Amino acid sequence: MKLISILVILFISLFVVVKLTEKHGKPMTAEQQSKLSRIAMVLIFVMIVAGLIKSCS
Repeated sequence: MKLISILVILFISLFVVVKLTEKHGKPMTAEQQSKLSRIAMVLIFVMIVAGLIKSCS
């Protein structure tokens, strides 16, 4: 029962966040998108390496 209530709360919060960002979000320029893409790739790489280190120890 706890799992269902947690999933319902997560779904509702995700729905609210999506609706708010659609209403108040600003479009990004291509330069901003490329900058965020580079940052995201670095963060994903760091997380993968950290996961590998954690699983090996």
